[in-house]
Amino acid sequence: MKIFVLIAACACFAGASAAPSNCPPYVKSDPGGDYTNSDDRAGLVVVEQYHFSRDVEALRKGMTGSLGSDISYTLEHFPNHHRALAAMARLGVRDKRVQPVGARYTVGCYFERAIAFAPHDATARMVYGNYLLATSQDAAALEQLQEAARMAPEHATIQYNLGLMHVKRKEYAQARDYAARAYALGFPLQGLKNQLKKAGQWQEPPARAADAATAE
Repeated sequence: MKIFVLIAACACFAGASAAPSNCPPYVKSDPGGDYTNSDDRAGLVVVEQYHFSRDVEALRKGMTGSLGSDISYTLEHFPNHHRALAAMARLGVRDKRVQPVGARYTVGCYFERAIAFAPHDATARMVYGNYLLATSQDAAALEQLQEAARMAPEHATIQYNLGLMHVKRKEYAQARDYAARAYALGFPLQGLKNQLKKAGQWQEPPARAADAATAE
């Protein structure tokens, strides 16, 4: 399963919080539709084969032009394509551009289109929250991540990312709570735990603490 952790925060870039001036709603095409719908995904291979290779996802090189144009094409067909949304967000952060070169819309617009079309998609909201946090829009990021957690309480990555966000805000009690939830759900990465330890704020969750005492 793909793990989407918080994008490393960077210096803000001009216009990062500006609302999209041209952001029309997504209109379903063929191939295209809901990335989480098995019927719609039948046409996904056609789009990915020509526009969303591993090199595109890793932001190494485009397939038909610029990275922005290939990722944009993918999102114009599958607006809530999780990996393409994450790639577009990373491209915007990397290049410090609200609208990456070759992209038809702003990064924020792609997320707004995804959520409007698939409001049930908790992962799309989580990735949006990651992007908002990376561009120092903390309040909006928290709103998206909390809504994602409400929609998918058993999604370990969402719990983990909320923990990372609260560490950033020095809200350590909340961070510990989300860390406990994430690790109880089997999240494998130890970055959140290590950040809490570095801040002197880590505490073993009660169940784990009891297990450790028994082992001794």
